Parts: sequence; C-alpha cells; structure tokens
Amino acid sequence: MITQPVYATREDVANAADGKVTARADRRLDRALEQATESVDGLCHRHFAPTIATRFFDWPNGQYARPWRLWLDANELISVTEVTSEGQVIDPSAVLLEPQAYGPPYNRIELDISTTSGWVGGDTHQRNIGIKGLWGDTDQQSPLGAATGAVDTLATRLDVDGETAAEVGVGSIVTLDTERLMVIGRRQADTGQTLAAEVGAQAAATTLTVQDGDAFGVGETVLVDSERMQIVDIAGPALTVRRGWDGSVLAAHAASAAVWASRRLTVRRAVLGTTAAVHPAGTGVRRWDPPALVRQLTIAEALVSLGLEAAAYTRTVITGSSAGGTGSGTARDSSGVQDLRDRTYEAHGRKARLRAV
Repeated sequence: MITQPVYATREDVANAADGKVTARADRRLDRALEQATESVDGLCHRHFAPTIATRFFDWPNGQYARPWRLWLDANELISVTEVTSEGQVIDPSAVLLEPQAYGPPYNRIELDISTTSGWVGGDTHQRNIGIKGLWGDTDQQSPLGAATGAVDTLATRLDVDGETAAEVGVGSIVTLDTERLMVIGRRQADTGQTLAAEVGAQAAATTLTVQDGDAFGVGETVLVDSERMQIVDIAGPALTVRRGWDGSVLAAHAASAAVWASRRLTVRRAVLGTTAAVHPAGTGVRRWDPPALVRQLTIAEALVSLGLEAAAYTRTVITGSSAGGTGSGTARDSSGVQDLRDRTYEAHGRKARLRAV
C-alpha cells in the first residue's frame, strides 16, 4: 500500500511495463513508486506535492540578510494565507512573494519597504516569523468527472464516473472542494450495463457492445466475468478494447454478461494538510499533476527498481573473448534514464544559492 505522496501511479508503471509483467504485483509496484519518488526528491532537492501548513523561521538578521527579506530555502511557497511576526499579523498587502517574475514556487518573502510593516522583535530571534500557506513546487490540477455518491467525513470509499476512473490511479492525489485525498486502492463497481452481443475468446475480438458507450472512459479497465480489458476507443455503444489485460485470461462472454469497472476508489482522507469534509454526490473531482518530466522520471526510476529487484540487484555484463572470458552476455544501456535525470534536474532541480555575508 502506498503510504506517502508519489509522482506517478501504480497503473502508470504497470502500463509502461506492458501490464502482464507486473500483473497482481501491487506491493512491488508500490514499493518501487515510493522509492522512485524519494529518488526524484533527492535529485531535485525539493518536494513537489503541495502541502498546507504553518512553518516558523528565525528573524532574518540571524541570516545576515537585509532585514526586510526572509529566505525560505527548501521551504518553497506556492501561495500564502497569513504571515505573523512574534504573534502579530502582518498586513497581507505588505507581503511580497519573490521571485515574482517566474514564481511560484517562491523562495523568499520580502516586506514592501514603502510601507511601515516590519518584523517584530521578540525575546530571541528564534522562530520569530510564522507563515501559513501552500508549500511545494506546483499546484497544477486537471478537472475530471464527478463523484457518483455522497462522501461523509469518515468515508474511505470514493465512487467516481468512468471519465474520472480512466484518469486516476493508485497514488493519484485528487481534490474534492478544498479537501485532498490520496487514492490507495481501487475495486470493481457494477456499471449497470451488460454486453449487447456475445464476444469470442479470440484476441482479435476487440469490440464490446454495450448500451451506452458515453458512460465509459478511454483508458478505463473493465471486467467481464473474470477477464479484464482496457478500453482504447469508444464509438457509440461500441468499446474497442485490449483483451486479457493485467494478466487476466482470455475467455468467451455471453450476451447480457454484466460489465464492471474499477470505479470504487479506496482513499486516504484529508492529506497534505487539508481537512475532511462532507461532499455531496456530483461533486467535481480534480487531479493534482506533477510536472511532466518529474512524472516520467518517477516511472523510469520505478521500472529500474523493479528490474533490479527481479535480478536480485545484480547487473548483466558483457563477457567474451575480448573480455578474456568464454561466455557471452548482454549489458543494458542506462544512458536513457541518466539523460532523463539530467533533463529533470536542469528543469526542476533547486540549484545552490550563494548568500552574501
């Protein structure tokens, strides 16, 4: 089970590995995802997931800096709700987030020197300034579909429509109103539809005819009897699918067989500093999206981890007459992953900051 925010989903990694390679290997995938996310954080020296929190800082003279400027270092800001100094609230109009030209994220706060606002001195300079806001690198969100059932403050199940189910996976961070939830599992739910025609047990039989194709989403996985299938296209009531998906067995299905879909999400409530709330049926669902390079590198690092685990963390090396050996072998070229690491660090890595003394 995923226990911390990750930058890709279990399904992303399984699809990249062509599904059957990782069928039913949920725990392995989750471990690889968490390890990959930590690797990306370590490479870029920043955390990308947005977190609501109040954090405290020393009075800036302890930083040997200009008294109106507070460097945040690794505590990068996306937006600010309240700034206090020695418990006194500072007028929001006097608070400038910098660098304004290309933030967020912002790496420092400055007080507008055209105002009378200033940091209030206390008994000591320690933890003198409190900042409440949204911390992290980005809060890019994509609107999806809707919750199909009401959610109270204690519920750990979220039922969604086909559009949403196709666009989220285990590990996704989704938002209902102002609450963020992390998807940690998913189960099948009855779509209320059945096959309108029988389907043979041939891989070439890729069309499922249902009552309403608009009730499904491209990329969604459906279950008929015990066979899983991935929807790749929709035309009216006809679903074009990949058969025998996720390690399931190709089989024949009779007309009127029930069609199920992975639309029942198990979620961890009130994550990233938010508060659990009541959400009525029909509430819109939004998905937090990490930067594209960060997501792609997370998938790549997870695949590398899975490959090394399968090989007992050994690498295959080239042997032969040129190496003084008698056998032969192959070596995997990891330059593609290294290139992706370099590009991700160049685009999103937090570079060292020189501070004048």
